[in-house]
Amino acid sequence: MHPSATEGRGNRRAEVWARRRTGGIALVLVGVVAGYALRGCLMTIPTTVPPPEAMHEHTEKAEAQFWTCSMHPQIQQSQAGQCPICGMDLVPVDIGDAQEAGPRVFTTTEEAKALMDIETAPVARKFVTAVVRMVGKVNYDETRLAEITAWVPGRLDRLFVDYTGIAVRKGDHMVEIYSPELLTAQEELRQALAAVNRLRPESPGVLRDTAEATLDAARRRLRLWGLTHAQISQAEKTGDLPDRITIYAPVGGTVIQRAGQEGMYVERGTRIYTIADLSRVWIELDAYESDLPWLRYGQHVEITAGAYPGEVFEGQISFIEPFLDDVTRTVKVRANVENPTGKLKPAMFVRGTVRAQVASGGRVMEPALAGKWISPMHPEIVKDGPGTCDVCGMPLVRAEELGYVSAEAGPSEKPLVIPVTAALVTGTRAVVYVEVMHAESPTFEGREVVLGPRAGDYYIVRGGLSEDERVVINGNFKIDSALQILAKPSMMGPGSGLSPAHEHESPGMKMEAPAMAPAADSAPPPAAFEPLLDSYYRLQEALAKDDGTAAASAVGGLKEAAKAFAAGIPEGDANEVWRALAEALEKPVSDAAAASSDLRNLRPPFSALTEAIVDALRAAEMGEASPVNVLRCPMAFDNRGALWLQADGEVRNPYFGAAMLRCGEVIETLGSGGKAEAHE
Repeated sequence: MHPSATEGRGNRRAEVWARRRTGGIALVLVGVVAGYALRGCLMTIPTTVPPPEAMHEHTEKAEAQFWTCSMHPQIQQSQAGQCPICGMDLVPVDIGDAQEAGPRVFTTTEEAKALMDIETAPVARKFVTAVVRMVGKVNYDETRLAEITAWVPGRLDRLFVDYTGIAVRKGDHMVEIYSPELLTAQEELRQALAAVNRLRPESPGVLRDTAEATLDAARRRLRLWGLTHAQISQAEKTGDLPDRITIYAPVGGTVIQRAGQEGMYVERGTRIYTIADLSRVWIELDAYESDLPWLRYGQHVEITAGAYPGEVFEGQISFIEPFLDDVTRTVKVRANVENPTGKLKPAMFVRGTVRAQVASGGRVMEPALAGKWISPMHPEIVKDGPGTCDVCGMPLVRAEELGYVSAEAGPSEKPLVIPVTAALVTGTRAVVYVEVMHAESPTFEGREVVLGPRAGDYYIVRGGLSEDERVVINGNFKIDSALQILAKPSMMGPGSGLSPAHEHESPGMKMEAPAMAPAADSAPPPAAFEPLLDSYYRLQEALAKDDGTAAASAVGGLKEAAKAFAAGIPEGDANEVWRALAEALEKPVSDAAAASSDLRNLRPPFSALTEAIVDALRAAEMGEASPVNVLRCPMAFDNRGALWLQADGEVRNPYFGAAMLRCGEVIETLGSGGKAEAHE
């Protein structure tokens, strides 16, 4: 290409770039000028400045905010960050006026209450129904079983009922027995009858009485052997007795067992048949421990069987066993049920339902038994007044003696109850949220209550609530969560009145406070604690490292150190409390030794051991001994929390090991002079 052409093209390109640059600068200048003009226009527009009160309110609202962890509400910081325990991001909380209320009080607005779906119900006195459901089987009524036995020794010549399951009626012939003893009895009857016939009117009275007594004895023996009056009369007329005895059914029922065979020889009393009257059966049901408060002798029970859907059989509780099955943790409850059609068959599975109307004091209302008298052995015998049982002759007892409410029951017999959903049951206590009446905004106060047994959809209240108060039945968990976010005590945890070291119970042994303060001059010297703490620290490190072998070795050393600590306490009344503290170490150390290298079973006694050592260290005058750090993990043992000790402050969690090694914090330091220094 020609050089002049190339040079011309370069000049034109330079001109284009120059024009673009100039245009860009011009646009920037235009923008700057327009900005100043717009600023002038805005300055001329009148604006509304917030009043100082509003700005002050906004500032206070902004200040009334802190950052906390949703899993560890005790963490509070003035700025955003991460939780030092679990590492989660902190969340902001606007506390508003909540801090001005009590530690157990939650206040909200009507709109927030609606969004939280909070519902309340009154604490009321009323009769409630506890429905007890049980399972069991049909069995024979033992009072309606009959055994047919051989009345004389002999040979079974004929079995008229030769297989089980046959229904027989009372008086039916069952078996025919040949017995040589009948020949002897026949001769005795013949001679006794002849002796009576030989008597003359002028015979002495003594001879006549003796002869007649001998004849009566011969007749009685034959009757006991099963002969009827007609057979005996016939033998007296003809002078001959049959050499075979026919045994008849003493009761009607079903043959459930046949023990004899034709041709076999039997002794007196040998069982041949067993007959059961199935027109009434026993229903043996299994009742759980928690259902026992609502079960009473004589109660009405409904029985259903899978073989007859929709059909209900009626019965009465006739017996409640006085002992508990330690395997199934149930109590046998027996009911008498009429079975005229024979539908209920022995060994059939059934279900039983008892509906108990609950009154105060755990008593039961049964309108049909109010003011009545009952037989203690036959619940079907009920009379209006005192008397005796028509079946067994035992004196009747009042229904009130069996735990029923009297006929004069008034309003005071109604128990104080709350719905089941109102109570937050933690296993060791129960809490409810009570609506504060006449408050300007919806306000709810947490309260610990004493509950009785559960009756259907209600709990019986033993204490802590009064009639006509209102309790939260829906949304109480949301209220509890809101209190935790506000760094207030949760009703699901123990009270805040305890010291930080004991704020949460551990699953181990809880040592009671000494009856008296130990004398300062009787305290063991600091050197006495050193072997105990050294062994404890080795166990703590082994648990933190999940090292079962090292833990078992540390437990052995700890056992010896605990013995040495106890042996070093001098005798005397002044040292009685210290000996009690030393004895408190024995159980957790023994439990730890039993667990050996099983880390899962070793950690609970380790927690109990920690509490015992902490109590001893607090009571001791440690002088210039090395400080001991008390740490706490709030998530141990299903969020109940647990303590442990370390010589340093670096968290090494012995309850979770490598899974959550850094979970926990130092809450207290037992420093020189035995003084405790709390950590915020």
